[in-house]
Amino acid sequence: MKQVLIYTDGACSGNPGNGGYCAILIYNGIEKVVSGSELDTTNNRMELLAVIKGLEALKEPCSVRLFSDSQYVVDAFNKGWIGEWQSRGWKTAGKSPVKNVDLWQRLLELLSIHLVEFVKVKGHADNPYNNRCDKIAVDEYKKLIK
Repeated sequence: MKQVLIYTDGACSGNPGNGGYCAILIYNGIEKVVSGSELDTTNNRMELLAVIKGLEALKEPCSVRLFSDSQYVVDAFNKGWIGEWQSRGWKTAGKSPVKNVDLWQRLLELLSIHLVEFVKVKGHADNPYNNRCDKIAVDEYKKLIK
């Protein structure tokens, strides 16, 4: 399996509001940037979409180290929340419906193809790829402002 690094970030102007996402894929020193935007969305949806779009850009099953500053995304997998939500019929521990189920399910489909390790990075700190993702995500939602 090819070893790929993916850095992701989502951004939103207002929550909800205009949103942008970015994923930077790195394989053998070659970078590919995937980015986009949506109207009337949330920051968490953009964080998830960044991960999804990054994984969808892979052309074959890969081993991925995925870096995100989103505790929401990383903890869902590293702390096992996703399995708990599924076992409760997409309900939280407090019996509320899990938000963004459509994106979580889309992401789970991709995780059946790729071997992904989720790594939490500190946002807006000293990680140049995370900072670059953030800038691109913000630039994406700014394109929606008229």
